[in-house]
Amino acid sequence: MNNARCRQPQLIEGQADIVQSNTLRTSFSSPIWRLPTEILSEIFLYCLPEEEHVACVSRQAPLLLTRICRQWREVALGLPSLWCRLQLDFWYEDWQERAFHHDDWQMRAFGYDSWLKRSAGCPLSLRLECGTDWTELQSLLQPYVQQISSLSLVFLSCDSPFMLEDFHALKELTIIKYMFDDPARAINRSLSKLPVNLRRINMENVWFNRKRLNFFTHSAWRRLTHIEINIEGLCAFTRILRLCPDLSSLKVTGIFYTIQTARSVTHANLQSLCMSWSVLSNPGEDPGLFKIITLPNLRVLELSYWGPWPHEDFLGFLTRSKCPLERVVFDSAVQVTSQQREEYATLFPSIQFVTETNKQNIQYI
Repeated sequence: MNNARCRQPQLIEGQADIVQSNTLRTSFSSPIWRLPTEILSEIFLYCLPEEEHVACVSRQAPLLLTRICRQWREVALGLPSLWCRLQLDFWYEDWQERAFHHDDWQMRAFGYDSWLKRSAGCPLSLRLECGTDWTELQSLLQPYVQQISSLSLVFLSCDSPFMLEDFHALKELTIIKYMFDDPARAINRSLSKLPVNLRRINMENVWFNRKRLNFFTHSAWRRLTHIEINIEGLCAFTRILRLCPDLSSLKVTGIFYTIQTARSVTHANLQSLCMSWSVLSNPGEDPGLFKIITLPNLRVLELSYWGPWPHEDFLGFLTRSKCPLERVVFDSAVQVTSQQREEYATLFPSIQFVTETNKQNIQYI
């Protein structure tokens, strides 16, 4: 009797092992465990987060997929397209904590490097957030500079530049700063020498005036074909057009002054212009934007302006440019009358006018 009582726990444990074994056998006999690698790879790609850049955390794909079973791990690690988007962070809340956080950075750097190696030479899209200097991140990325095709640089409280000249594969660059920081010196120096294949720059929350744009040379910016930027003053707008002779698409948010004048400029290659602007010093007065620009290759024009519409100047701009204009989008704030639209249509009989009331509701006219 005593022997039976002593063996009871062993028997119960053995029974539990048998039940678990049967459960696992049943689970792995499910069709999902017999899927071909090609189909499983496609499923894994759909598991990636929707964000443009993926954080290096174990609770979400792709890292999560490496922790399910050996088969999934092998498939995930052998699928380079799973590892092409990454967000990397490097910043300290307190400079005195730098030594304390050094070990933490070494651990994260090892994780970032392992991630990037799994991309196996595929084009990379990266987002870098830095609150100190870029030295550590640039050193980490050095083996991958010929893979990085898209790069977002987030300047937190960073006074040092990110040197871009060696990133020969880079085609698209985004510059972001936080609302209450303005690391102008760091951003200016970062943009002073651009890689030869860079074509697109997005700087929608960074403001540039003429003085700041004068820091850049034509040789650094002349190959750009697409820019999104905030500008202050008409002179800054004309400076952009002169800096970038190959520009085909330009998106601008501007603040203009009626007391400021700018030299006229003709840009032969610009095909798409999206502009939203307001006037300071004398709101409601025309800053003279359409008097100073000529765009003979313009095809698409999107306009947003709160104030009296400068009809005569706009008509003169269209007449002077003689462009193959196909589509004009007016924000609902633009005060354009039906008669004025008819005058524009006389110049361009096949033109399509659109009134954009909001992002979900577009009225065709």
